[in-house]
Amino acid sequence: MLVFPVAGLPEFATGDDLPTILGEAVGSILEDGDILAVTSKIVSKAEGRVILAADREDAITSQTVRLVATRGNTRIVENPLGLVLAAAGVDASNTPEGTVLLLPEDPDASARAIAAALRSTHGVRVGVVITDTLGRPWRTGQTDVAIGAAGIRVVDDLRGTTDAAGRPLEATITAVADEIAAAADLVKGKASGMPVAVVRGLGHLVAELDAPGARSLVRDSSEDMFRLGSAEAYAEGYAAGLEAARLEAARKEAEI
Repeated sequence: MLVFPVAGLPEFATGDDLPTILGEAVGSILEDGDILAVTSKIVSKAEGRVILAADREDAITSQTVRLVATRGNTRIVENPLGLVLAAAGVDASNTPEGTVLLLPEDPDASARAIAAALRSTHGVRVGVVITDTLGRPWRTGQTDVAIGAAGIRVVDDLRGTTDAAGRPLEATITAVADEIAAAADLVKGKASGMPVAVVRGLGHLVAELDAPGARSLVRDSSEDMFRLGSAEAYAEGYAAGLEAARLEAARKEAEI
């Protein structure tokens, strides 16, 4: 497996034809089975997701579907993409003063557009992953994950196979799209000015463009065992207890 950054890309702005620009930068070096890892920030810039925001907190609120937890000034929320992350993914770095950058509106669609253009124009069967940086519960530090994907299998489902000792695997589903995003971040970096990397050697993961995208990696809330922060869960339970007590008091009063 080989991972290398793509140098020489311009500073992106609203209206830029991102698929064409990326094709011009990497088209001559791409091979069948390559996967292009693209930082979400340049996708957002090209798609005009830069907005005026005198107060970043207001922008975070506008992108909040559900509050998960708060501590001090930090809010962990679910955003319209179903992602649970700090500040709803609203980014105030590397944007003009008085503006913030929102995540792409549909990262899977953005990935499909790039992958389709590369396949059509350059005749290579490649996949695309749109990446963003997230923290993780119970783990220090951040890593890149896939928030958009096209033309790849985003998971490697090993259930039903056996391990090296012959024992059956019953729960192993590897999030390979996230692993690709994290590997690409090792060469892209956060301040290197290289927002795109090529991952080579994983051609067995490249698939058709209609394969499930990164949205399929978002766990449904009904399966989430840790849907709320501790303080929010306590408040919800306390409110439910008060309501139950009120209903019980009303029932007893009605019996008198």
